[in-house]
Amino acid sequence: MGRMEAAGGLAVTTGVDVNGGVDRLKNDDVPARLAAKDATLWGPEAEEEAAIRLGWVDTFVKSKELVAPLAKLRADFAEQGIDHIALCGMGGSSLAPEVISRTLDLGISVLDSTDPGQILAELGEASLRRTAVVVSSKSGSTVETDSQRRAFEAAFKGVGVEDFASRFVFVTDPGSELEKLANAQGSHLFLADATVGGRYSALTAFGLVPTALAGADIAELIDQAETFATSITSDADNPAVVLGAVIAAQPTITIADDGTGIVGLGDWAEQLIAESLGKDGKGTLPVVLEGPAAPGARGSDRVYATVGGSSTGLPQSGSSLAMPDVVVNGPLGAQFLAWELATAYAGYLIGIDPFNQPNVTESKENTKRILADGLPDERPHAVDGAVEIYGSHADTVAGALGEVLTNADNADAYIAVMAYLDRIDDAEVAKLRAGLAERTGAPVTWGWGPRFLHSTGQFHKGGRQTGVFLQLTGAVGVDLEIPDREFTFAGLQAAQAAGDRQALASRERPVVRLHLTDRKRGINQLVHALRELS
Repeated sequence: MGRMEAAGGLAVTTGVDVNGGVDRLKNDDVPARLAAKDATLWGPEAEEEAAIRLGWVDTFVKSKELVAPLAKLRADFAEQGIDHIALCGMGGSSLAPEVISRTLDLGISVLDSTDPGQILAELGEASLRRTAVVVSSKSGSTVETDSQRRAFEAAFKGVGVEDFASRFVFVTDPGSELEKLANAQGSHLFLADATVGGRYSALTAFGLVPTALAGADIAELIDQAETFATSITSDADNPAVVLGAVIAAQPTITIADDGTGIVGLGDWAEQLIAESLGKDGKGTLPVVLEGPAAPGARGSDRVYATVGGSSTGLPQSGSSLAMPDVVVNGPLGAQFLAWELATAYAGYLIGIDPFNQPNVTESKENTKRILADGLPDERPHAVDGAVEIYGSHADTVAGALGEVLTNADNADAYIAVMAYLDRIDDAEVAKLRAGLAERTGAPVTWGWGPRFLHSTGQFHKGGRQTGVFLQLTGAVGVDLEIPDREFTFAGLQAAQAAGDRQALASRERPVVRLHLTDRKRGINQLVHALRELS
């Protein structure tokens, strides 16, 4: 029933019965057809999009061209005393660099937030003088990234950095507004592979430029992917095919690092899987766990996966409850390509186009309208200490959390916690995911806003319509202006949260919102309220 397949430096070991899925993929010649970039694999409706989105299959070949110019630019920055990289990007532009940075301990500051406190923390004079800023956006017009770029430009000018344009490194698709700006002001420019979609772009300029500038050996990452690519069409061991069948096997996949060298891959895989497969009312829901023994790993509706870099054994969690259904072990470059292949294979098995994202723009359009017309007039149902309660019949924080759990007490339900807060200073609030997972049989996901809008936000609107949503927002102490814009970062953040609430409400999904009028006190209340629940 179970199987273990290893090739190209990566192994997939599973006890899940995936023989049917594996046989179907191989009998239909899917691996070879994908290697040949056959855009007809996912049906006629997906063919047009797939035809321009399959460059990732061998993009590592083109990415070798980045190694030398990035090494030179890193050396040039070092001569100028620049030794810190800040990355402005969302979704596919930031998640892979973050995994690489965390795994290799590079210390990149990833700014995929509109929280003014999180951004202000990067704009101090001492840090600015030693910082280069990578601005990554395929379209070149992503509102969060554009706003962050404007804030950094103003901050550089404010501390007297006259050659601020040379501190910017732009990564974008050919022909974008960002390319035009780079050429106009003389900033560094790296054009990405336009045939690769954002969530598949780990091994393109989006994943490699910021990490190479921070000190990563990107040639090694590329080599790891190239070595693994030899297994794509293998008739014998083919780990990606097995992993694809695993992803398609259950409605939910839970993912944890196993502690053997790779850090945070689940956050990247979450976007890849959710945005690729969460549409047409179906798909696989990814749930990122805090560790191998985290609550909510196991369940009859899910498969539990661990990922690691060096060990091929099972994680030593000390609990048989946490023993995984599938173990994926191998170097990071191979992991990126393996999960990309597996997600494309899972789309074939489920019957989903893995390259479009039809529902991502909905919240964006709502945000634009709210920025133009103003925030909706909403009044709290109740106030409990430092927490305002919206969308709930409860008068206490504990009661509101209990209502969320009750709403999720049915088949196929899942809980999504969405926090429009500072994921550095307000990190304590993330304990809420594990606390809720301990008290329900439903899967519980965690998302920092607005970054999840470029990730699981697609699944929330396009996947199975069984989600129960808990949105967390917070009062802003010090706001930050966005040069040449009529809104501030706090205004943008509030509009994004309101726009997403509207998108979910239009689907008649339950949305409870807890607004923290004092963030520290409010987070403390949330953590303590969980303890009151049985």
